[in-house]
Amino acid sequence: MSVLKEFKQFAVRGNVIDLAVGVVVGGAFSTIVKSLVDDVIMPPIGLLIGNVDFSNLFIVLKEGAKQAGPYVSLGAAKAAGAVTLNLGLFINSVVSFIIIAFAIFMLVKGINRLREEHKPAAATSEPDTRPCPYCLSNIPRKASRCPCCTSEVAPDTTPARA
Repeated sequence: MSVLKEFKQFAVRGNVIDLAVGVVVGGAFSTIVKSLVDDVIMPPIGLLIGNVDFSNLFIVLKEGAKQAGPYVSLGAAKAAGAVTLNLGLFINSVVSFIIIAFAIFMLVKGINRLREEHKPAAATSEPDTRPCPYCLSNIPRKASRCPCCTSEVAPDTTPARA
């Protein structure tokens, strides 16, 4: 029974829930970026370089058993059982990856900026301790005797700077 209790504690921790939400949102974002690349970015690029449909940019490595080439589309080549090198799909995937990586970079950059803005200011005052001149252990600034080596030391009477 303790295993189930431990699993419940693990599953409801904030980190696991955040991870689950991140995976779901990432999957949805990936779908949007794939559509952006396939339907918006690559058609004009293909048009500019001579009416190339990147989703059908492939090289036949081995003719299909059902039908010999040439094949009009990647789908026709796959239906014929041909072995293909799918360059266009790879290019689409690389462009999708670059867009997703850039979006994540911008998100992390924004989060880091917010963390820097909300970071507490570093203490600029001098420390409340000083080294013992005999044993070099840290002692309070106003101490007149070292608690480690019991040597007498002059107390530091200089005011702390703000």
